[in-house]
Amino acid sequence: MTECVIACTNLTRKFGELTAVDSLSLRVQAGEIFGFLGHNGAGKTTTVRLLNGILNANTGEVRVLGLDPAADGAELRRRSGVLTESPSLDERLTAREMLEIYARVYGLSEAQARSRTVELLEAFELLDRADEKLAGFSKGMKQRMALVRALLHSPEVLYLDEPSAGLDPVSARGLHELIVKLSREQGRTIFLCTHNLVEAQKLCDRVGVMEHGKLIALGTPAELSHRLVHGAKVEIEVQKEQATAAQDVIKNQFQLFSEPGQNGTLVVTALHHEKIPAVLAALVQAQVKVYRVAAQEPTLEDAYFALHTADRE
Repeated sequence: MTECVIACTNLTRKFGELTAVDSLSLRVQAGEIFGFLGHNGAGKTTTVRLLNGILNANTGEVRVLGLDPAADGAELRRRSGVLTESPSLDERLTAREMLEIYARVYGLSEAQARSRTVELLEAFELLDRADEKLAGFSKGMKQRMALVRALLHSPEVLYLDEPSAGLDPVSARGLHELIVKLSREQGRTIFLCTHNLVEAQKLCDRVGVMEHGKLIALGTPAELSHRLVHGAKVEIEVQKEQATAAQDVIKNQFQLFSEPGQNGTLVVTALHHEKIPAVLAALVQAQVKVYRVAAQEPTLEDAYFALHTADRE
């Protein structure tokens, strides 16, 4: 049975009249990449602070690595790493100086600190800048340095808040590969807070969606997509001159909206797979020439917006 690394039950934290985290119950397993989604102010950052013992809960129970964050915060933080959305770096220091200082804070010996610093700087392609001051680093380089700092002590649990923010596509891809490696090969548990829904779908085993402090959805990206999105998005390519006629058929006979694309391509939303043959038959019956049909499975992004649209209605 897989070990439960993060477990909270009815976790609640209030700031005066504001309930930032409202009766959160959650389980995250060892080695899992868990995505934590939600708009700004949804309660994600407060939750991470509760899980690390930076804040205490008003009510509820929480255990991380079997420890109570409120009572065992110092020990827990030695076994976890955190990358905040806006990491602060002392720009008066060189990359090597900063990392060796933090390594010693985390309890590594002087030799371990030097070795680990070189290992991670090399892995993140920063070794040639090791003795330059951080003030001269680009935003993307500073983001990588903050991630290196969070990984120095080989944490069992890693909290990442918008880790790819400011990274170029090559660096972001390298980061994604590292996250997967940490999880799959080293058994690290990754708690990923992100607004990047494509990133979450690509990386996460499961995701939870927060809204006004409450967990409103939980499951794998595929589960949420199929549960919350009714029907697929289907591209139908017809003869360009017949696009308007095809739209009329789809609207009048099936009450479905189709958005015109280029060169006679129509994008039909909320079309269930079992209805696709009937739509095509109706188009052929209307003497519309159909050249191509491509169904797109619903994505996590589709599910996310469907969830929030339903919440507003």
